[in-house]
Amino acid sequence: MTGTAGARRAGVRLSVLDTSPIVEGATARQALHRTVDLARLAEGLGFHRYWVPEHHSMRGVASSAPAVLIGHLANATRRLRVGAGGVLLPNHAPIVIAEQFGTLEAFHPGRIDLGLGRAPGGPPAAVDAVRGEPERTAKPFAGQLGELLGYFAPAEDARVTAIPAIGNAPPIWLLGSSPASAQLAGERGLPYAFAHHLRPANAVEAVRAYHAAFRPSVHAAAPVLLVSVSVIAADTDERAEWLAGSTRLKVLSRVRGNRIRLPSPEDAAAYPYTDDDRAEIAARSGSVLTGSPETVAKNLQTVLDDTGAGELMVTTPVYHHADRRRSYELVAGIADRLRPPGKD
Repeated sequence: MTGTAGARRAGVRLSVLDTSPIVEGATARQALHRTVDLARLAEGLGFHRYWVPEHHSMRGVASSAPAVLIGHLANATRRLRVGAGGVLLPNHAPIVIAEQFGTLEAFHPGRIDLGLGRAPGGPPAAVDAVRGEPERTAKPFAGQLGELLGYFAPAEDARVTAIPAIGNAPPIWLLGSSPASAQLAGERGLPYAFAHHLRPANAVEAVRAYHAAFRPSVHAAAPVLLVSVSVIAADTDERAEWLAGSTRLKVLSRVRGNRIRLPSPEDAAAYPYTDDDRAEIAARSGSVLTGSPETVAKNLQTVLDDTGAGELMVTTPVYHHADRRRSYELVAGIADRLRPPGKD
C-alpha cells in the first residue's frame, strides 16, 4: 500500500509517535535507523505526520535530540510532516528552541511541527545534567511558553531576537495528559495533543477543559485536537496479544522496580508470571489497543467518539522491526473505516 492509499484517504488523519525504542539486544544506532525506515514507510502509507520525543538517560529510548532527528527525517522523506512530540520546554532556553525550529522550518517549509511538553523527560540526575533546577524553574511554564511564542513574532523594538525564527514559525502544539495542560492550550489558542497512551482515563475531562478554555488566536481559529494512542495491530487478535506481551512485561517490571528494555514476545511468553503479576498486568493493559484490523478499528473509533479528535497518532511498542512495520500497514489499511467525530 503506497502513494495516496491508506491513511491519506481518511477523513480522520492518522499519524505516528516514535520514541526510537532500543529493544533488548539492540543499540541506539539500530533504533535510530529503524526510525528512519519507519518514517519512510509511514509516508508511503499515507500517514500525516511523524513525531519524535525528547527523553534523557532512558536505556530503552534513543530519541533524545528531537531537533537533530527531525532534520534527518525531513531529509529522508518528501511530504511527511515531521516534528517534536515533544520538546520539553523547561529543559531549554526558549530562544534556543525558537532558533532550532525556525531553522528547520526554513529548510523544510510547511513540514515541521513543534510540540511542547513540560515533563522532565528522564530521571532527576539526568534532567539536572540537561539544565539545572534553578534555570528550569526560573519562570513558570506558562511564562516560558509566552517567551518562546514571542521569539516567533517579536516586537519591532525587541532587544533580543531569534533570527531564524522570524518568518519561519512552524505550527506550535501543546502536549499533555491532564486537564491543566489542556486548559493552558485553550487559553493560548494552541493546537492540543492529548497523551491517551499515558493516561487514557483523563481523556474526556482534558478535551472538555480544552474546548471550554479555547480562545481563537493566530495559531488556531478553532480548537485543533489530536490524540496519541498506543496500538499493536496484527493479522489476528491472538497474534496481536502475543506481540503485546513484550510491553506488558516491561510495564510489570517497571512496577516491580526493575526497569528493562522491551523484551522479545518469546521471552515475555516464557516469563513465570504469578497470579499477582497477571492481576497487575490486567489492571494496566487498557492503555494499549491490540488486535486484528477489525478489533483495532472498533477501539480507535471509540477513542474518536469519546474525544471528538480529528486525528489519531499511534505509538507501537513492538519488539521485532518487521512486526512494527506490519502494524503500521494494518493501521493504514483501516483508515477508511474510521468516522470523523459526529459523522455516521
